[in-house]
Amino acid sequence: MSARCSSVLIVLLIAGCGDGGASSPPGGGGFGGPPLVVTGTTTVRSIADIVEAVGTTQANESVTITAKVTDSIRHVRFDDGDFVHEGEVLVELTNEEQTALLQEAEASKQDAQTQFDRLNDLLEQQSIPVSDVDEARARLSGARARYQALVARLDDRLIRAPFTGLLGFREVSAGTLITPGTPITTLDDISVIKLDFALPEVYLGVVHSGLSLTAASAAFPAQSFDAAVRTVGSRVNPTTRAVPVRAVIDNPDALLRPGMLMTVKLTTASRDALMVPETALLQRGMETFVYTVVDGKATMSRIELGIRRDGWAEAISGLTAGTEVVTEGVMKVRNGGPVRVAGDAGTE
Repeated sequence: MSARCSSVLIVLLIAGCGDGGASSPPGGGGFGGPPLVVTGTTTVRSIADIVEAVGTTQANESVTITAKVTDSIRHVRFDDGDFVHEGEVLVELTNEEQTALLQEAEASKQDAQTQFDRLNDLLEQQSIPVSDVDEARARLSGARARYQALVARLDDRLIRAPFTGLLGFREVSAGTLITPGTPITTLDDISVIKLDFALPEVYLGVVHSGLSLTAASAAFPAQSFDAAVRTVGSRVNPTTRAVPVRAVIDNPDALLRPGMLMTVKLTTASRDALMVPETALLQRGMETFVYTVVDGKATMSRIELGIRRDGWAEAISGLTAGTEVVTEGVMKVRNGGPVRVAGDAGTE
């Protein structure tokens, strides 16, 4: 057989297959009829505009405990990590000399008081001049002042907690000679935690004192912490164009500690938006489409997207509330073609 005859025979065979085969139904459904799809409904939902940032925690109050005077430690009354109350004695310094001087001052004060009382009685009897009583009163005032000064000096040798909080590590032992500035331990009030973070200056108009936010830490991945903005910084950083913000978190269980890294989610505004399931979206170039279903037929509609959140996308334009859109089987659907919706009568 010649090559020309072979070519003609192949063409005839192909043409015969096209004429005798089963034709596809409209809409690209193949031999099974119109494609089977799953649909969802557009709905109006309340959404919030959320700003995210990263912040660092600080104690509500924090101080390094030191001594006011130079002396040796007689007794340490705390251990690492103790919880102490305001005014509780943490360290006692040696005070033998000050105790002796205080006893001497107390004796002098009592003697001056006795002399004054005696002279004052004589003055009432007009037995002595007023000047003698005035001198006795001055001596009594001086004795009282010296006594109070020694009481204060003796009290300086009792190092107390300035506020209620949690102690850090102990840095000294009994017998240590300390001077003003020598660190003894740290004290942090962590009943309330300060959270410092920065926001771009574009949010300066919506951030204000009292605004609610949530914070999360990698140390507690399953837990979020409620907080509120306490202060917005008075200056914008000219380099980063960010404004510092301080929030506060109640910390009754002492879970949070100073220096932790936390992520912040700040809700600046809430609004209603028309939302469509993200699985319904069909991207073509820079444009977004969905298939709507009306009377068993699919129609391609172009929409404008807003924000996306939790499997839903905001449809700014192109859709109305309650519209039925194809969410599964999108790739099988053709514009204007018939579709079968799963769950409808006769589709099972």
